[in-house]
Amino acid sequence: MRNRSNLRFNVDRCVVPHRVLRTACLHALAAVCLFAYAHAQDDPLNKVHVPPPSTSTAPAAGAPAGVEAPAATGPGALRARPGALIRMNVDMVLVPITVTDPMNRLVTGLEKDDFKVFENSGEQKIRTFASEDAPVSIGIIFDLSGSMTSKLIRARESILQFIKTANPEDEFFVIGFNDRPELIEDFTGSVEDIQARLATVRSGHRTALLDAIYYGVAKMKDARHERKALLVVSDGGDNRSRYTEGEVRSQVRESDVEIYSIGIFDPYAATPEERTGPMLLNELCEETGGRMFRVDDLSEMSDIAEKISTELRNQYVIGYTPREMHRDGKWRKVKVKLNPPQGLPPLTVHARTGYYAPMQ
Repeated sequence: MRNRSNLRFNVDRCVVPHRVLRTACLHALAAVCLFAYAHAQDDPLNKVHVPPPSTSTAPAAGAPAGVEAPAATGPGALRARPGALIRMNVDMVLVPITVTDPMNRLVTGLEKDDFKVFENSGEQKIRTFASEDAPVSIGIIFDLSGSMTSKLIRARESILQFIKTANPEDEFFVIGFNDRPELIEDFTGSVEDIQARLATVRSGHRTALLDAIYYGVAKMKDARHERKALLVVSDGGDNRSRYTEGEVRSQVRESDVEIYSIGIFDPYAATPEERTGPMLLNELCEETGGRMFRVDDLSEMSDIAEKISTELRNQYVIGYTPREMHRDGKWRKVKVKLNPPQGLPPLTVHARTGYYAPMQ
């Protein structure tokens, strides 16, 4: 392994010093870690940084519908584009990647040679590699069911914090849902517009979570940016949707949308839907390369939203041309492996699990 002597840890003020590194690593990195810890309070980002040796250069919306106006729903209105998964075109596969350490901190500054990518177990040649903060089209999926009444203010604040800390070039839409999903705000870059619309929402009724995710993925057909993500803010399982779990899983697989979620789950869930909801949401997130963040304290919601925003701005994107491109529409399994520099603890890679090949 290559030794990266200029390793630096940027530690969030709430993170204790790293205790899981091997004894040998502690001796080797003691001076560096002490320096970083002394400056921890000045760093608001919860991440570990591996400085690169050099800086590389990577190669009209409609009027928003009101909360009162029902969004178009159903198979005809919510049909997503098939075959769009993590692809820039039919020849290049793009895979967004997030890397975290054992303390769940972001790891930035890794290089192209630190990664390997496999398709159907065959290693692929990485042709493009980027780690810039490219703009993202983001959909907010906001749970407005009756059980969210006591959490509505905190949830609204966390959404606004997420938007305020995003890339200035990002665009957003907001979908609220209870018995059905409704478009609150169409694509916009204005925090003020979103804030004004969120101030009018009210909670009540049941939870059509699957319908809302389906609608959010379908809405991405109007996105301007190549990178796309959904942020789901919800407190429970589905008990109202017309779309099934299988239909939503299939649609998510056929999309190029990452899903993140802030889960405000009741530890004493009374219904089967509430008990299985967290598992379903977590699986959808992981399959797309995103992550679910569970809320234990409502006061932490804004901090969690900011972490997700930071994560989206610190992703790596690998591009490769499959060695065997069969245009058969079949599922292609993708696996990203990491060969990190010497001295780092075990790292976790978060990436999509695959894509559907084009039909022609």
